[in-house]
Amino acid sequence: MQEPSPPPESNAPPEAPERPAPQADSPASENLAAFEIALARLSWSQPFQWLRLGWKDFLHHPGIGLFYGFCFMVMGLSLLKVYQNAPAYTLALSAGFMLMGPFLCMGLYQVSMRLERGEQPDLGDSLTAWDTHMGQMAIFGGVLLILEMLWARSALVIFAVSFDGMPDLGGSIWNLINEDNLGFIVTYLAVGAVFAGLIYAVSVISIPMMLDQQVDAVTAGLTSMRLVLSQTGVMLLWGLLVSTLVVVAMIPWFAGLLVVGPVIGHASWHAYRAAVHTES
Repeated sequence: MQEPSPPPESNAPPEAPERPAPQADSPASENLAAFEIALARLSWSQPFQWLRLGWKDFLHHPGIGLFYGFCFMVMGLSLLKVYQNAPAYTLALSAGFMLMGPFLCMGLYQVSMRLERGEQPDLGDSLTAWDTHMGQMAIFGGVLLILEMLWARSALVIFAVSFDGMPDLGGSIWNLINEDNLGFIVTYLAVGAVFAGLIYAVSVISIPMMLDQQVDAVTAGLTSMRLVLSQTGVMLLWGLLVSTLVVVAMIPWFAGLLVVGPVIGHASWHAYRAAVHTES
């Protein structure tokens, strides 16, 4: 009986085992998505347009806006009171208030989003805008808190080195501003500008983006930084406008924040909507 011949040998290399496709919700894909989000090209006139739209949103529901403005005013007055009675705690409290500000504005973003969609906003809805974003907001808040703590620690070191210990801040702060303290002033402002710029870059559109698109904190933060780094001039103008308005609003016992605070909050929503391309 003739034995069956063996099958012919193949010269093809053995097939490699299939690798599982990366999951869409993996960290790598999330970071990649942050760099794939389309950003609009902004013009120099748009920051002024955002303020005009913010004022328009405020006028639609002034009661909601005044509630948040009152919160901003109370924060400012509390900071002033702490400076007058316990100046050593002023820096820590100001860092905490700077952290609370963007999260308070989330309610204003919610109002602007409702108006944009033709829906009816209300105060209760704005106060609970964060409840479906608690996890990502906690992550983002942790990042901001770390940056605020580093800023505060750096400021304390600068004070200690410049004055051989912490100066008495119980008197007028204008006593620090003289030609003998020029080195301190330059160093303090330079370090503050670095941290303020970093916090601004990370957060300028992050929170409205998380509210609108349900993205994670990393994606929102990276997209915000991309916007500032790619269109630095326009975003610096926006930051300058916001800073100037806030400083002016603080002069009459922070009363200006009653209106300026909510208008800036609404305007920040429109800044995000103008800067980030969305499908909606």
